[in-house]
Amino acid sequence: MSAYATVVIVCVMLAAAMIYLLRTRRIREKYAAIWILLTIAVVMMGAFPQVAFWLSNLVGVRTPTKLLFALAIVVLLAVCIQLSTEVSSLEEETRSLAEEIGLLRLDVHQGAQRAAESETHLPTKDENA
Repeated sequence: MSAYATVVIVCVMLAAAMIYLLRTRRIREKYAAIWILLTIAVVMMGAFPQVAFWLSNLVGVRTPTKLLFALAIVVLLAVCIQLSTEVSSLEEETRSLAEEIGLLRLDVHQGAQRAAESETHLPTKDENA
């Protein structure tokens, strides 16, 4: 089996895995779409290697391998930046929720104290007579 066929088979398996993760709701649509598009691009490069040669000539890179590695590094950098922004927003949301829970617990605790105090100060039947 040629290297191109191996790349195509691996990418098809990756696309199937992405669809499975999407159907089982383990990955969100926006992430799955990006990965499926990247997989399709790699399948096209594997199925039609002349596209890689054409792109490398167009960009001015001597070998298509160097262009593919450079593109892979750019894609991974973009993924890292995007995931960092997602983590940052989730940390902010978690902090806000923790503060809100703390305030709600304080309100419940103060309400329980007021209720306990009012029960101890209620006049009994003997006091009313």
